[in-house]
Amino acid sequence: MSGSLIEKLHQVKKDFLVELEKTDKVAALGELKARYTGKTGPITEVLKGLKNASPEEKRSLGPVANEVKEFVLEKILEKINELEYQEINSRLKQDYFDPSAREALFYNSFTHGGLHPVTQVQREIEDIFLSMGFEILDGPHIEDEYHNFEALNIPGDHPARDMQDTFWFRMGENVQRKFLLRTHTSTVQVRGMESKKPPFKFIAPGKVFRCERTDASHEMVFHQLEGMMVGEDISVSNLIYFMKTLLSEIFRKEMEVRLRPGFFPFVEPGFELDIKCLICQGKGCSVCKQVGWLELLPCGMVHPNVLKAGGIDPTKFNGFAFGLGLDRLVMMRYAIEDIRHLHSGDLRFVEQFKAY
Repeated sequence: MSGSLIEKLHQVKKDFLVELEKTDKVAALGELKARYTGKTGPITEVLKGLKNASPEEKRSLGPVANEVKEFVLEKILEKINELEYQEINSRLKQDYFDPSAREALFYNSFTHGGLHPVTQVQREIEDIFLSMGFEILDGPHIEDEYHNFEALNIPGDHPARDMQDTFWFRMGENVQRKFLLRTHTSTVQVRGMESKKPPFKFIAPGKVFRCERTDASHEMVFHQLEGMMVGEDISVSNLIYFMKTLLSEIFRKEMEVRLRPGFFPFVEPGFELDIKCLICQGKGCSVCKQVGWLELLPCGMVHPNVLKAGGIDPTKFNGFAFGLGLDRLVMMRYAIEDIRHLHSGDLRFVEQFKAY
């Protein structure tokens, strides 16, 4: 019996190859696979004859049946890859594009891209600070609780935690260590201090994330630029000098600013550096909340506890830190009345800034 069953399996294999040769569609190959290897397929039908076979016959027939089934699956996969390869080559021939071609209308018919206004201003700021001897650092978007809060003098019961609505989540099975999307680029302060020895000065631009209501001057995802300088005998005068230099370079004129006391756990004393709103020229609008001034640069002298967390002796070294609202600076630079334009992904908006 087993001899005749094996012959049937070989015949199934031959029939399959004939049908495979005629099939030229991926969808049809799926149907062919199901028809030959499914519960009602010819291989299964042959194997139904095993119920009347002896143990010796079953041992000889089983491997042959498996071999035929594997052969079918392998040939189906090869044919699918072959058809997909042919389809790719066909499309390449039809939609051929030579990126190196620069002849006349072919090249000039394409619209050239440009940089997003945030990218433009960020690169300008980086160049300004590089010219003043600063380094540029980067840090992760996903932070741990220590670097985002505790090392910045913001313990679990600190009221400043309530000031920042945070996107929390857990990674893996580690329930003891909490993670979040960083709420400020100040996290790079700690990582910078951990990796460097004073004196040093650096900036760290990047995205930050806060779960808050959006309006003309607030977004849940926005850009900040952190700055820090640590050494001996650093004063508030150093802070003001660098901030005024930055603003005059960015706006290409002397800016009217004001420095007022501000509370931030990681600096002492802390300040809010505001600039006169360039959207309304100080008259009051939705961007500046009708007060004529726009909060731009929270800053101050680095708190001794933060220096300690970064492995720096606060009795020997001190420094200043600031957190620049990069999106707000872009809005002032280009007279953009709503921060949501910057994150809308609307190409019509970005198109305006190609000339800058």
